[in-house]
Amino acid sequence: MDNLKGKTVSLAHGAGGKQTSELIDQVFKAHFANPELTSDDAAVLKMKEGKIAFTTDGFIVSPSEFPGGNIGKLSICGTVNDLSCMGAKPLYLSCAFVIEEGFPMEKLEAIAAAMEKTANEAGVKIVAGDTKVAGKGQVDGVFITTTGIGEIQEGVETSGFMAKPGDAVIVSGDIGRHGCTILLAREDFGIDADVTSDCAPLWGTVQDILSVTKDVHVIRDATRGGVGTVLYEIAEQSKTGIRLNAEAIPVQDSVKGVCGMLGLEPLYLACEGRLVIFAPKENAEANGLHNCEFIAGDVLKVIDEITEKPDLIILDPPRDGIHPKALDRIINFGVDHLVYISCKPTSLVRDLVILQERGYKLERAVAVDMFPATANCETVAKLIRVK
Repeated sequence: MDNLKGKTVSLAHGAGGKQTSELIDQVFKAHFANPELTSDDAAVLKMKEGKIAFTTDGFIVSPSEFPGGNIGKLSICGTVNDLSCMGAKPLYLSCAFVIEEGFPMEKLEAIAAAMEKTANEAGVKIVAGDTKVAGKGQVDGVFITTTGIGEIQEGVETSGFMAKPGDAVIVSGDIGRHGCTILLAREDFGIDADVTSDCAPLWGTVQDILSVTKDVHVIRDATRGGVGTVLYEIAEQSKTGIRLNAEAIPVQDSVKGVCGMLGLEPLYLACEGRLVIFAPKENAEANGLHNCEFIAGDVLKVIDEITEKPDLIILDPPRDGIHPKALDRIINFGVDHLVYISCKPTSLVRDLVILQERGYKLERAVAVDMFPATANCETVAKLIRVK
């Protein structure tokens, strides 16, 4: 094409913003266009019975190891999550490696072990692959490409084109942690902060959503370019404007601090374990829930909006547990019953000590195997107020 003469590919073309879209439109869509080609996370293909989702993703990350994971874990999560966002149960993956000559075998084995562990957590099998070794300096350490196939669940249809006016926009957790983690791991800024990547497989989360309602318009994982870029893409696909309540977007304090020092916006930092969901607000009414008020956002901020004492508080915090300030405010409500759902026993034990010191008694605790055939288990604890 004449409009590409003299132009070169820059790092900005891989950042997930406007230039990435232009690169895809002007080079790849121009040559690959067909009815099944998609701008969503995975292509949905019709089979003789049902539909499958099919996707592929390349992974380049420096450093290849970071707090919360490595390139191996990232490669499984990225492809599993792309399938999950289309309402597809991930089934099979293939993986291709391009390895730099001289790359330590011990590091390569750690990457493969992380891929095995994450694939088991996600309930997906790695069934094929390829390995190439490049000369010194031709690649940076190791590059991985994963391709995945998943089975679209019956009655599910999601796409960025399906966002509608009036939809609720939901994020499944605090944002920007993965991008912040990678920036700090490169040690270019001399900043020491307690930030861990949110890298995680998300099929379990999507499955939980679909078990409640299949009336979900969009599910996207906020990876390259973060939540902000994903929302831009959805707005472009659906021709729908999106208005955000900045105060309600959860951002970890340490991420806020790093962004403040570097002049960055958390909305545009990558996540690797967070969903952006568009769903009708009417879902609650459709399910007969007329006596509930739903409040979403950073618990430290929205908890002050609650003026009446709740009848019951159900806590389901991230792996790190409840923020100490939030826990103090929750205890001050003085509700008679608390239910604490935990995916990390050490965080639960830490918070239980505080709750018991402040007048609550652990009445019952049970383990719930939500991820069969993996080493992961949820704990649900019921507490009652005794003083």
